[in-house]
Amino acid sequence: MSISRLARIPLRSPSRSYATTAGLNALARPKAENLSVTWKGTSATGGNTKNFIGGAFVDSKTTQWHDVLDPSTQTLLTRVPETTIEEFDQAVDAASQAFKSWSKQSVLARQRFAIELQYQIRQNADALAHSIVLEQGKTLADAHGDVLRGLQVVETAIGITSNIVGEKLEVSKDMDTEVRKLPLGVCASIAPFNFPAMIPLWTIPLATVTGNTLILKPSERDPGAAMIIAELCARAGLPEGVVNVVHGTVPVVNRICDHEAIKAVSFVGGDRAGTHIYERATTNGKRVQANLGAKNHAIIMPDANKNLALNSIIGAAFGAAGQRCMAVSVAVLVGAAQSWLPELVERASKLNVNGGFEKGADLGPLISPASKARVTSLIASCANEGGRIHLDGRNVQVPGYPAGNFVGPTVLEGTVGMRCYREEIFGPVLTVITSDTLDDALDIINENKYGNGAVIFTQSGATARKFESGVNVGQASFYYFMRCDVGINIPIPVPLPMFAWSGNKGSVLGDIGFYGKSGINFYTQNKTITSLWRQEDAIGNKASVDMPTHH
Repeated sequence: MSISRLARIPLRSPSRSYATTAGLNALARPKAENLSVTWKGTSATGGNTKNFIGGAFVDSKTTQWHDVLDPSTQTLLTRVPETTIEEFDQAVDAASQAFKSWSKQSVLARQRFAIELQYQIRQNADALAHSIVLEQGKTLADAHGDVLRGLQVVETAIGITSNIVGEKLEVSKDMDTEVRKLPLGVCASIAPFNFPAMIPLWTIPLATVTGNTLILKPSERDPGAAMIIAELCARAGLPEGVVNVVHGTVPVVNRICDHEAIKAVSFVGGDRAGTHIYERATTNGKRVQANLGAKNHAIIMPDANKNLALNSIIGAAFGAAGQRCMAVSVAVLVGAAQSWLPELVERASKLNVNGGFEKGADLGPLISPASKARVTSLIASCANEGGRIHLDGRNVQVPGYPAGNFVGPTVLEGTVGMRCYREEIFGPVLTVITSDTLDDALDIINENKYGNGAVIFTQSGATARKFESGVNVGQASFYYFMRCDVGINIPIPVPLPMFAWSGNKGSVLGDIGFYGKSGINFYTQNKTITSLWRQEDAIGNKASVDMPTHH
């Protein structure tokens, strides 16, 4: 994840001026206007984003505001409050009060909310996607993918009636031991800018169906999707106070870490912020799951299906302008596969860089000018340290979007000692490393400090098995084609939500993963009850003084 996703952004200053909605083109403007008219908590035409507290959208009384700009045009879309201490406490109080009744609702009632929420998301997927394109810069197709991957978690949460079943065993004659999964209380979710819908939907459904209440802090850079989701929760029948949304940067995050009523914190973002949150929240006795930075590798073996391998790497490296924690940012070309580099560069050069609503756009802008400056600096470092820039996207020109934060697809060739390899770039940049053997390639991956995911392209089942067994990352996928044409074709090995996210090494803090069974475990605590109801006590009339042995 991006190093700077929780960094402060400049507060609104009277001396700064941006384009009004007139700065949006004919494709984007009507979508922005429709969002502002239709949804209560967000604006895409320069108005203020609201807090969502106790079931109501509330104007903040703050004096500090953050500007959200369309990354394609620098048009002011909305102003996001730095939620005040009083407003934050009101949100926690609302969640605490709601927990008293929501935690006592039947699992069927909580399941009904998840069923209704998935319907509401499907009905309003276009609005969510439009908000993501405007605020985050994704292409429209990729924004719909963001929504869909979150929706899949909601759909999986509908199975809570089966997945939260406890355990019971008669451990001795007439003696039972039972384990129940109970909610924790008020929980918090701190979401990043790069998945404005998916990450809130990693936490809202699982926290609520397990009986918890939630404080959500979306990214101050693109909160629109989270505000729409909050309104959809209300439409789905979620009681007031069960989900609350606050906004801000470091001060609000610190309040989440410090407030004694909050029992657990879920975070997705960069290394510095994630480490700070983990240490501060755990010191205060909270349960924490934190997904941090990544450097995901793809090994390309000489026997790989060349067409599949090259197309898959290009899609995984440059989709979403590289702003994915599971983007393939390093390609390790093994042996004769090193000769494929020129064709990889040629195919990458044909991608269409454009505004997110434009037809045929393959990738859009980066989230901010600061992100663009950081990415271009890391590209320059490759040449400065002796590497090669095979494809340079720093000076890409996008007709109709002269002020956009665009960087075109970039292919570097370097070594493991270079900055472009060591640091998470979080942009449309692929670093190519060469290796003589599979063993050498595995060593490169295993010695990297990050451990989110890795991929191999091969037609050998034995090679795939060696990779699967020897690679030290949380998620792995392999591409190999046997004689029966059966393969696993997942360029970005993010597990579906019936399985748990399983990053490791420097990519994760905390020992309970996101969604799947791990997600249920994160949002619940076990209560073990041992009871004894002797049948003979119904008729017996003499007490036993012998030592109980429970035979």
